[in-house]
Formats: sequence, structure tokens, C-alpha cells
Amino acid sequence: MLIVDAHADIAWNMLTFRRDYTLSVAETRRQERGSEIPIHNGDTLLGWPEYQTGQVALVFSTLFASPLRFQKGAWDKLCYLVTSQARDIHFAQLDIYRRLVEETPEKFRLIPDQKALTDHLSEWQEVPAGEHPIGFILLMEGAESISEPAELEEWWYAGVRLIGPAWAGTRFCGGTKEPGPLTGEGFELLDAMADLGFGLDISHMDEPAALQALDHYAGTILVSHGNAKALLKGADSNRHLSDDVILAVLERDGVIGVVPFNEFLLAGWKKGDRRELVTLQKVVSQIDYICQMAGDASHAGLGSDFDGGFGLQSVPSGIDSIADLQKLGPLLYEYGYTDKDIAGILGENWISLLGRILPDSL
Repeated sequence: MLIVDAHADIAWNMLTFRRDYTLSVAETRRQERGSEIPIHNGDTLLGWPEYQTGQVALVFSTLFASPLRFQKGAWDKLCYLVTSQARDIHFAQLDIYRRLVEETPEKFRLIPDQKALTDHLSEWQEVPAGEHPIGFILLMEGAESISEPAELEEWWYAGVRLIGPAWAGTRFCGGTKEPGPLTGEGFELLDAMADLGFGLDISHMDEPAALQALDHYAGTILVSHGNAKALLKGADSNRHLSDDVILAVLERDGVIGVVPFNEFLLAGWKKGDRRELVTLQKVVSQIDYICQMAGDASHAGLGSDFDGGFGLQSVPSGIDSIADLQKLGPLLYEYGYTDKDIAGILGENWISLLGRILPDSL
């Protein structure tokens, strides 16, 4: 079954750590052994051969910059203080994706519209055992690079199809660790996004802002990477999804990408703890929770966030690379999910959602 990964910080890693995702996971780990990279970001979970083995056909690939106030050290270079700096970082990452596609078209391609998506998926489905390019759907994570709504058109024609207004708090709304509702600028941003057809990613939005957006936004809504707060008793973070937010996403026919990150699967787990404390059953429990709330399996997906500030040391035992997300299929089957359900959770639900966002052709 094809997998769609709804969140990966590929360009951020390439610019920050000079990672080469045309290589295998084993080769990248070998090259980085003894360096400071695994200390800061863990051992990589992503590599082109592993995308092939895992049948990962599509990746929502981010444009991401961190506010300077959250800079983790001198190595954490892609940080901004003002809008123009965030804009420069996002355009540098956009250039990374374009260069990957131009220099290695047999390995990566951009997917800006429905025709490109249909052709891309047909290639994977017709020769499933072959080697195929990975399709990038561009997602802006944190919208501080947008100084005014009129600039959205430029990003749309650059290929961005999904936008999350927050990572931490922004001038648009509250975010992770920095609570707050939608601001006036936030409502203006949402209206302009809807006019152009962007998908709205409410990941990282503080709950009041997320609920306002779910009520207000006229376009398609998703959670690219987020887990249910109800299964994380004692976790003191506004990063997780309350039942109210989950129900509102379901009412809007959205999809939620479950994150296989130990801190989001076991309350109290922290960097340095044994990864064996968390198994893939925790991931399945998160998926099942969403499906039970929905009454079907049409609204759950995967958003790995792999290499997004963590690596091998911080994911459940049973995962050595992105390819191991295929192990979720048999586990879901044990829970009573059908082949159709599992295909939806692993990828088809995201593909259906993209059908409401991507234009027919450019």
C-alpha cells in the first residue's frame, strides 16, 4: 500500500545539516557518525532507498524557519527576527526543492496540480516494485514570511499548496508554547488563503485559534501532524489536539496526521529516555482514537515529522526508518481494520484531501 507522509522538514535538514536525501539512511548515519549532527537532530530516518522500500509516494515537504527567540544554538541557523528574514529562509528552501527536482528528476518531483498527482500515482501503482520519484507537496509551516495577504499569490504560483499560520506564536495567531486566538491579521490571512484555494494546516495553532479557524475558514482544513491530547494524560502542552478540536476537524471533513514521535505518544517521555518504552501500538492507538471519534477510517493519516528536530533515538521501537511505517498495516488489521481502511490511513485519505486543494492543471 502506498504511504503519504504529511510532514517532513527535508529542506530545513539539507540547509542546516547538509543532509543528502538521495542517499540511504545507513550511508547518512555513517557519514554523520562522530559529528554533532546526531546530538542535535538524532540519527536520520529518511533516505531515498527507504522511501522506495516503504512505498512512500508523496511527502508534504515543509518551508520552515524558527523564530530567533527559540534558537537552540549556533548550529540552528535558519532562524528569523523579522518577516524579511523568514521570507529569505523560505525562498532558500523552495530553491532546495527546485534544485532536487531539476538535478535528480528520477528521484524527486514537485506535485502542483491534479494532473501531476494523477500521473505520479499511476506510475507508482502500475509498477509497484520499480523505483519512482518521490512527490513533493509544498507546505509552509509558520506564515511569518508573508508580510501581507497580497503576497500569497506569489507563493501559490511558486507551488505552495498548504499553509500552517503558526509554529510558535505568530502575528496571525497563538501557537505552540505561546497561546492566543486569531488576530485581525490572522483572519485576513485566512480569507486570502481561501480565495486562492490553499489548504489550511492547523497543526501548532493554539486551541482557541484553531477553533476560530475551523469555524471561519472557507477552504479545506487538515492537521498535517498532531496527536490526541486525551491519550497523553498529564502532558502539559498546547501542542496536542483536544477532543473539541478533533471533532471540529472531523465535522469539516479534514484529515489528521498522527505523529510517531515518542514525546507525542507517551506523556513524560523525554529525550534520552529509552525508545523501547514506546512501541508501534502507541501509534495505532492514536490512529484508532481518531477513527473511533469519526466513526470511520477516512480521517486519519500519517504525518511523521521525521528528522524534524528528532531522529531514530526518539521514535518507537520497531522503527528504524521511514520504511517501517508499513508495519502499521498488520497492526491495524489486528484491530479489525479492513484493507480499504488501512490503505486510506496509510495514504488514500491524504490523496482524497489533495483532490479538494490541488488545481486541475497549471
